[in-house]
Amino acid sequence: RKKLFVVLVGLLTLFNSVFDSTIPSGGIRFIATSLNVQSEVQRVLPTSVFLVGYVMGPLAFGPMSEVYGRRIVIVGTFLLFTIFTLACAVAPNWTALLVFRALCGICASAPIAVTGGLFADVYHCPIARGRTMALSMAVTTAGPQFAPFIAGFVGTAGWRWIFWISFILASVTLVPVLFLPETLQHSQAKTSPAIDTRAFTRPLYMIFCEPIITFTCLYLSYASAIFSAIGALLGLLTFHIYDNHLQRCKAQQQQQQQQQQQQQQTHWSTITEYQRLPLACLGGPLYVSALFWLAWTASPNTHWLIPMLAGVPFGAAFFLIFVALMNYMVDAYHNYAASAMAAAGCCRSVFGAVVPLAAGPMFRALGVAWGCSLLGFLSLPLVVIPVVFIKYGDRIRGRSRFRCGGDLDLGVDVI
Repeated sequence: RKKLFVVLVGLLTLFNSVFDSTIPSGGIRFIATSLNVQSEVQRVLPTSVFLVGYVMGPLAFGPMSEVYGRRIVIVGTFLLFTIFTLACAVAPNWTALLVFRALCGICASAPIAVTGGLFADVYHCPIARGRTMALSMAVTTAGPQFAPFIAGFVGTAGWRWIFWISFILASVTLVPVLFLPETLQHSQAKTSPAIDTRAFTRPLYMIFCEPIITFTCLYLSYASAIFSAIGALLGLLTFHIYDNHLQRCKAQQQQQQQQQQQQQQTHWSTITEYQRLPLACLGGPLYVSALFWLAWTASPNTHWLIPMLAGVPFGAAFFLIFVALMNYMVDAYHNYAASAMAAAGCCRSVFGAVVPLAAGPMFRALGVAWGCSLLGFLSLPLVVIPVVFIKYGDRIRGRSRFRCGGDLDLGVDVI
């Protein structure tokens, strides 16, 4: 029950984070009208400044949770997130709203970085941890889809209600968050400035010096950015398949559990790469195929249902890639899962902010057919990443200074 409570709290904080990230977009016309904002460029700022916090926050909160513990980071940041959400609801002008949204984004980035480590703390079994990570992926993907609809509905009663809804949700969530126990097992007593400095630079070091993190972040960031860039072209169909993806992942996890029970003495079944990465090997080609499907069926001469159906393999592939690679990162860097998730979260936010900005000019210049084809061609080299990890991943992990169970460096073991 304690484990389930910890997982529930982690998922709730994660849902609040991603829900609040997109909620202004559904009611921005009400906000802009009330605060006398005329510029189209400024209208995207409530969401953009929030995402700036998603870039900066994980680099601090991930290492902080490994040095000072999960509880203090999650409880502290979520309390501040609730306060700043209230501040957004009562903001007197446009400038104040943007400042409070930026502060909300920084605090809301903590669950993105910390929940991976939180789940790794409570579930040492890779199967149970995999199911939990699948749930977190479903929450991360579905949360931003609900918020704009709700904002568009309540915004008719006044733009402040958009943020009052977020505040009410955060306030209700804050109650169980305050009772979150500490899950990190190591002692926190012997911290030093040198250890703190090394810990806070760990995500950046991982991005540039750990091949598994580098290429995993590249793949996840690109896939996430493309998902954001062409999501509007696919329409609502991608939303309706989330539940199907989750059920498929659960079925695969159950099958994996049966295989593990039957093959406990088989060497290959205990290798991290074989436990996680086959899903990504399946999702990669499916992702590329969906992009080309969309590219060459989205035309006035083709029935609209045909390109819409590309959303089925596209969404399924996106889910398979994310679940596989996120789980693989947590398994490969168990003690440093929060830093690994922080690195991935930071990279996804950077790509997610930059690529959609280029999507509009690209599609105007190339058209939908060649624009989506270009995205498909750029995706092709990324398909080999999980295949290379399956073949060489154990050697790469063996040379890592952050290998699971290792005693090296920036070390939690000395804290």
